[in-house]
Amino acid sequence: MGDTLEFSDIYQEVKGSWNDGRLRFGRQSVVYKSSKTGKVDSIPAAELSQAQWRRVCLGQGIKLTTSTGHIYKYDGFRDTDFEKISEYFKAHYKVELSEKELCVKGWNWGTTKFSGPLLSFEVSDSPAFEIPLASVSQCATGKNEVTLEFHQNDEAEVSLMEVRFYVPPGDTATTEEGPEPVEVFRDSVLSKADVIQATGDAVCIFKELQCLTPRGRYDIRIYPSFLHLHGKTFDYKIPYSTVLRLFLLPHKDQRQMFFMISLDPPIKQGQTRYHFLILLFSKEEDLSLSLNMTEEEVEKRYGGKLSKNMSGSLYEMVGRVMKALVNRKITVPGNFLGHSGTQCITCSYKASSGLLYPLERGFVYIHKPPVHLRFEEVSCVNFARGTTTTRSFDFEIETKQGTQFTFSSIEREEYGKLFDFVTAKKLSIKNRGFKEGIKGKDDMLEDSDEDQHDAYLERMKEEGKIREEANDSDDSDGESDESFNPGEEKDDIAEEYDSKASASDSSAEEGDSDREKKKRPAKKAKVVKERKPRKKKPKDSGAPKRPMSAYFLWLNASRESIKAEHPGISITEISKRAGEMWRELGKEQKVEWDGKAEEAKKDYEVAMREYRESGGGSSAPSKKERKKKGGKRDEKNKKGKSGGGRERERERERTTGNDSFKSREFISSEESSSESDRGKGKRKRKGSDEQEEEVASTPPSSDSGSD
Repeated sequence: MGDTLEFSDIYQEVKGSWNDGRLRFGRQSVVYKSSKTGKVDSIPAAELSQAQWRRVCLGQGIKLTTSTGHIYKYDGFRDTDFEKISEYFKAHYKVELSEKELCVKGWNWGTTKFSGPLLSFEVSDSPAFEIPLASVSQCATGKNEVTLEFHQNDEAEVSLMEVRFYVPPGDTATTEEGPEPVEVFRDSVLSKADVIQATGDAVCIFKELQCLTPRGRYDIRIYPSFLHLHGKTFDYKIPYSTVLRLFLLPHKDQRQMFFMISLDPPIKQGQTRYHFLILLFSKEEDLSLSLNMTEEEVEKRYGGKLSKNMSGSLYEMVGRVMKALVNRKITVPGNFLGHSGTQCITCSYKASSGLLYPLERGFVYIHKPPVHLRFEEVSCVNFARGTTTTRSFDFEIETKQGTQFTFSSIEREEYGKLFDFVTAKKLSIKNRGFKEGIKGKDDMLEDSDEDQHDAYLERMKEEGKIREEANDSDDSDGESDESFNPGEEKDDIAEEYDSKASASDSSAEEGDSDREKKKRPAKKAKVVKERKPRKKKPKDSGAPKRPMSAYFLWLNASRESIKAEHPGISITEISKRAGEMWRELGKEQKVEWDGKAEEAKKDYEVAMREYRESGGGSSAPSKKERKKKGGKRDEKNKKGKSGGGRERERERERTTGNDSFKSREFISSEESSSESDRGKGKRKRKGSDEQEEEVASTPPSSDSGSD
């Protein structure tokens, strides 16, 4: 038999609820560590006095009783564990593990027995249920009734609020000689109940301390068994047994100190729960403290940890007193140093700015709301780009329970220090492959979409190529787009301003330079033409299919293997996992799929050519061919307009006269004949280039030009 026995997934009863964790039986002690809070309970082997094995709700359970009166209950064992645990107890603890049956009759009358801090209700000498008296918050009596009220457990879905016992009255002779049975019952409960009563004098008092959570200024009165916060509006009594950890953390400005107390269960203010008590101190504030005890009592009770008269910084005095009374170590920052030389990082959590402290065994965020994450409960961390600016990044922490904490707006200069810290603590980094590739570079947070493969973007690019090539073979009806033609508009503007020249040939030739200057500030009014909506042709089902890219060829070949490695994986998770695997492939492995993609593309081009030659698809010229033809036609129009256009314009100016001519822009709306002629001319532009030239150069009618 080994020196230790360890069991996982063992549940411990805490205030009516079961918390999971690990239980270890050793030669020197029995140790239980909670998975939720990380709290460790150690029972010295020499104090074990009784052990019971019994059938409980989650299987088999063990009830351990110590010589000091404490009782511990553990649940979640299997039937086969009884023999090896029993032998281990006999060999190392000299304690027999006895079997005990519980009463399941459902009767509500029986006898009550007080055994240490436990009230047992028994029916026919078998326990029906047990009540830990430490969970009792109040005890009230009636004529023949005793009511027990319990501390609320915020973590439990259902909590037991109170239990009432009917205590039959005793004989008249008995009651005359002694107290009533109800009073005896109440006194037995209160002797072991966790009812906090501020009796006696406080050990010491700290006045007007600044508290961040709960917010305000409080007088802190230190009693031997609990802590009393007295404020103007609220009072809190905190038993030392509910304190899990103590933290002393420096502020980033190096002038203040945080003292944080972790509580389980938390203190309550209405519906608000405070799991942490945070005090803020100034380093420059000093205090001389005198304990309300004699030197002999201080030495006997605290064993040299405290002295009757002490002096120093205020935060040091508070920390020293709390450490001695709570009997917990004070956690301070470790070796981490940020970019600015401080032991914390400025960040935001839930839209509130605060400080993140990377400690030796976890992370602490102060202060609204305070967060403490132990490395044991962290599943992985992630570095992500900032959502608002590239000058910062986000640090995400995901716990094993699936909860995610995102600390945002961290300066990018802190990335290297934080990454090295996380790597040194051997925490799992979700995007390690990507981050290590760019570690130490300044462009870590530059806007780039090429950092990692995006399957969705790849698919969109493929569909865009398909639409682009399909549009090249559309428009078989021969319709041309009525789009803006820079070359034609420039010629029209030149002709319009040429018509403003004088009637004489000499003045026309000399005014060329002046007209060039006038062209720049003057602009022709543009006529916006309504575009006809393009009718999308139905997809040709008989055409060859577009070839797939190298990635999609690899994905089709690897999809079944991904499903086999991850049973039950969803379609979106397959795409995500495939993108990560494709990114991790080397260039030598991708050459094979690039070659296959090139072969598929060549086969597609050959098949598409044969399909079009056989009469399939659209026989109309593509957009590129139409552009080439349109360009040649524009060159011919430019030559014709530059050669004969000006001569015909000058001839018309001589016959009509300079004073009778009006530019096309200044013709009044009353001259309907010229407007209608121009309208007809515009409709005829699509017919032939010669008609378009004549209509553009036609002068106004004689009626509009004569006096």
